[in-house]
Amino acid sequence: MWIPTLDEGHPTVSGRLLGALRRDIENGTLSPGTRLPPHRELAHRLGIGIGTVTAVYGEAARQGLLSATVGRGSFVADRNAPMPSAYDPEGGAIDLAQNLPPSAPAQRRFATTLAKLSRRADSGQLLDYAPPAGHERHRQAAAAWIRRIGGLGDARADRMVITDGAQQAMLYALGALCRPGDTVLTESATYFGIRSIAQSCDLRLVGLDMDEQGIKPEALERAAQSGARVIYTMPTLQNPTGRTMGDARRRDIAALARKHGLWIVEDDLYSAFAAGFAPPALASYAPERTLYINGTSKALAPGLRTGYLILPDADLLDRVLRQVRAHVYAPCAIGPMIACQWMEDGSADDIMAEIAEELTVRGDIARQVLGDAFVPPADGRCPHLWLPLPELAAERLAARAMRAGVKLTPPSAPLIEPQLISGLRICLGPAGDRAQLRSALESVASGLDADHPEPAAAVV
Repeated sequence: MWIPTLDEGHPTVSGRLLGALRRDIENGTLSPGTRLPPHRELAHRLGIGIGTVTAVYGEAARQGLLSATVGRGSFVADRNAPMPSAYDPEGGAIDLAQNLPPSAPAQRRFATTLAKLSRRADSGQLLDYAPPAGHERHRQAAAAWIRRIGGLGDARADRMVITDGAQQAMLYALGALCRPGDTVLTESATYFGIRSIAQSCDLRLVGLDMDEQGIKPEALERAAQSGARVIYTMPTLQNPTGRTMGDARRRDIAALARKHGLWIVEDDLYSAFAAGFAPPALASYAPERTLYINGTSKALAPGLRTGYLILPDADLLDRVLRQVRAHVYAPCAIGPMIACQWMEDGSADDIMAEIAEELTVRGDIARQVLGDAFVPPADGRCPHLWLPLPELAAERLAARAMRAGVKLTPPSAPLIEPQLISGLRICLGPAGDRAQLRSALESVASGLDADHPEPAAAVV
């Protein structure tokens, strides 16, 4: 069995493993046709995660280093063999991994917007430090926008801090509430960024069991008795599962948070696509204990790097502003000014409408190609889909997709409690056009058909 020596020349384990594989192929240690160890066995021998091995094998196959046959395994490829054909015209893999909105609606307006900004009386502020909470005009426009899209009906500009993206807002929220070693409750599968924050801040995450509406109240009741003080949740079009809490569920979660003295950190990034069907934000049910987060990355354009954190009281606002001064002194003003311009002149609503329309069409394509394989989200405009699969089946499907030129989110990335839930997230937004998306989804469907895995029993 091939047991590689992992050099220290790359900062990540996956990079070191891929480098060792390439090195041993190039120096002849691994000749064409050599069968590589199974994912699980190599992971065990090296003491690393099986998801890391799966991702490396998939990337190596994409680069033409390996070939694979379902049921037989992965083999060192003939470097002169042709690459897989399911690639975009520029020769790169089709991306279904990054949860990005279709970019065309924002791009079409960008040049005109820059011209408008140059004529604004406050354009000179771009070159100065902003106040730690962000410019008042930007906060007022954002608060009105959040009220308008149905997220938080009483969003207050005077309790808002503008951040460099929603993930920074999460960092500030947890920094204001937690100390190293504290426990944060969340869904059993959630946004990967919260795992990165928890690792950086030495926080312990506990994933709660879910049903079709997200966190189960009985799971929160049990976990809250362990001494946790904070719950991070995404109640609307939850990432990665697309589930949405109904009105009664939100009332139950709010009541339990109040009963046990829990702070709620609500990530409401997808409310822009839920107007008309989702209840009000969870912050409306427990305003005195909810730190509310929204932003532009999913609704308008991720490159604006603009997030909004609304605090429930003056004390928490002061705690967050102290973090801002310590970390960055002041938020960047360029992204918030572009967002403000779009919110004030109506472009934001037009961009959101066009993105929602495109996501609806892309969701229909997914239904045509994948059929009953995925759990439909609560609304057809959701930018991500969830395929419930056993853990090993999900790993295999992600590897097959990579070999076919399709990038999927690593199956282990969103999982906090793998024994409760497993599957694959598919993002509909980043594919360049509908034809690319269909091609990529057909590759995923072919991978599903390869061994007809049964849905994971632990997934509702």
